[in-house]
This record gives sequence, structure tokens and C-alpha cells, in this order.
Amino acid sequence: MAVRRSPRVGLLGFTVPDELLAEIIARDTILPTQTHTFAWGLVRSLRAAGCPVHLLSAAPVSSWPGNRQIRFRAGRFRQDGVDGDLLPFVNLLGLKHLTRFVAAWRVGSRVLRERETDVLLVHGVHSPFLWFGVLRARRRGVRVVPVLTDPPGVALPTDGRLVRLLRGLDVALVRAALARCSGVIALTAALADDFAPGRPRLVMEGICAVDDLLPAGPTNTRDIVYAGGLSRAYGVDRLVEAFRALPGDDLRLCVYGRGELEGWLRDQAALDRRIRPPQLLPRGELLPRLSRARVLVNPRPVDQDFVRWSFPSKIIEYLATGVPVVSTRLPGIPPDYTPWLSYAEPDTAEGLRTAIEQVLGLSEHAARELGVGGARFVRETRNPTAQGHRMHDFLAGLVGSTAAADSAALTPDRVG
Repeated sequence: MAVRRSPRVGLLGFTVPDELLAEIIARDTILPTQTHTFAWGLVRSLRAAGCPVHLLSAAPVSSWPGNRQIRFRAGRFRQDGVDGDLLPFVNLLGLKHLTRFVAAWRVGSRVLRERETDVLLVHGVHSPFLWFGVLRARRRGVRVVPVLTDPPGVALPTDGRLVRLLRGLDVALVRAALARCSGVIALTAALADDFAPGRPRLVMEGICAVDDLLPAGPTNTRDIVYAGGLSRAYGVDRLVEAFRALPGDDLRLCVYGRGELEGWLRDQAALDRRIRPPQLLPRGELLPRLSRARVLVNPRPVDQDFVRWSFPSKIIEYLATGVPVVSTRLPGIPPDYTPWLSYAEPDTAEGLRTAIEQVLGLSEHAARELGVGGARFVRETRNPTAQGHRMHDFLAGLVGSTAAADSAALTPDRVG
């Protein structure tokens, strides 16, 4: 029999309280802001569609020494009316995966006994969490549905031979777990095609979690703004080169975030007064800065291996501000975004410069119409309620079809 009520959801991943995120940002080499924003967007969306949600969460930190804290303790929390359990783990290479699996097994098994759960959503391709779902939750009749936001095992330039070997093993474990899941929710179709072939899928590239904004006061400059990882992999060096070729003493390049290019960007700011030194701001301070910009830029190069699986969450966040957006034409951006984005083609510094210059050359009316149209598009079609109902229907279909199959398997064949 198909399930008529809303699916009851456990979300296993990295959905931590805001206070804990602030502590992580202060001491970690990574910046898990987008992971945090997307995770709470999932929660709000599911609840908007009537799905009860409980959280099983680990702190989203880089392994020691990227984060100097080694032991993370268990705990419970409540935020925005949602209850959660924090999973303990040891933050050392190898032990991190093992202790997270043990914690998920112990705490997750208790939660599954205490709370009726129809679906276990697993945020990301974290093998300890996926295998808890496959080995424990699935055997209790709970549908396991990973939310694929990135490909597994992406190598970093700093990875040594041992780390690369472990990443390869992890990719194999992830693929084996995904093959045993009930379905997947993926940011791009390529993620589902390549890592969960044949599984039922819902392609959902993001959630618009931006409320109405108040600009951070008037400005006499025309600000070109980038927010995100400050690295060459994200094209920040190309953006600086493009900006330098733009004429206008009233132009300002403002970059917000953290990454390998922070020192280099400070050097560029010392050489060119139009370039502001990089800043790391809380989300509440950053969004008004975005909303007062003249142009928002996503300069990520398109020739990297991982971009076919990528949809930068900043695209939705940028558009929601009502400011014109320049972006490289990444293959993971759905076609219905095209009217609201100004594409830099090619994705070189010259291509970025040309696209930015064209947006700066728009009349005030045309720029406002472009920005307002983009904001209306993401706020109406990618808001938590709209995306929540898509997830609700997808998950309910998985629960209902599985329940029907189980019922049919238990019904004896009729003999005429």
C-alpha cells in the first residue's frame, strides 16, 4: 500500500547549529558555509512540505592539522524547531572515517529505534554515513537516499601518495554503497549518471534560501564582487586580471572568502587601489554587500575535470539579490538559467572582462530588469516550498513503491 502521509525523514550529514559553525570557521582552514547553508535549506524545504525531520550530524571540519581539534564530542541540539544529535569522532586521517561510522551506528541505531523513520537522507558522499545507511537503516526497512552535491574522492594539490590511495579506496566504497541505495537526489544529472547509474533520481541543483535584503548603505563606487573560495581552481586570479583591464576610477573589486590566494590578493590590493583586500564576513554581513554590488561574478574555469558535476550554489544566492550576474558557462547550469545570466565566453580573463564590461554598459533600467528577473526566477522556482514539494513527492514515491513491492512479495500466488 502506498504511504499517504508525508515521509518521516532522518538527515544524516553535517547540519550543525549556527554557533558551532562560527567556531569551525574561526579555527579551520576550510570554509563550510555553503555546506551549512545547503543543509539547513534541505531541512527548511522538507518541513515546508510537511515532512518531519530529525538530524544526525558531524562537525564539517578538515582533518588535523587543518583543524587542530582532535576529539569532537557527542551532544544534542535544537535549532529552528528541529532536534539533532551530534556524532562524536576522532579528527585524524583514517580514524576520522572509522569513528564516524561507529558513532553513526551507535547513535543512529538508537534514533531509528526511538523515532519512526521512512527515509534516511545522507548529505554528501561520505562513505561512513552511506555504509551505515546500507548496513543498518536499510535492513530496518528505511529507504536510504543520498544527496549528491559533489563527486567522491576529489584530489587536492596538497594530497600525498597515502592520501590519494585512501581517496581511491573511498571512491570504490562510495560507488558500492550508492548501488545499494533506494534513489538519489543530485545537484546535476552528471552526478547521478556517473555515480548512481540506474538508481531513481531527482535532479535539484539548489535551494534559494535568501530572504529580502537591505543593502549595506549607499556607495559612490561601482562594485564588482566575488564571494567564495579564494583559489585558482575557482578562477579568482583570472577575475583579478580581467578587472585590471577595465577602465574607471570608480570601479572596485571586492572579494569575500578564504583560500590559497589571500596573501596574493592583499599584494594586488597594495598595487591597485581599486582592488579591496579580501575579507571573510558572516553571512548576515555578506549578503547586504552582495546586494549593493553592480555586478556579481562566478569566474570558475570550465576546463577542470570536476566542473561537469558541479553547480555552484553561489549562482542561486547571487541571482536572489537582484544584481546582474556574470558567470562562465558551466555544464551543470540548467538551461532555464540562461536568460538571467551573462556568460563569459570564453572563460578566460579576456572573456570575463568583456562580459563584465557589457553588464556595466547596460542602462540603469536594463540592469534593474535583468536583476529583478533573475531574482524572481530563483525565488519563485527554487524557494524552499517549491523544492520541498519536489523532494516530498520523490521520497513518497520511493516509500510507496517499495511498500507496494514488499506487500506484493508477501501475498501468496492465487491458484485457479
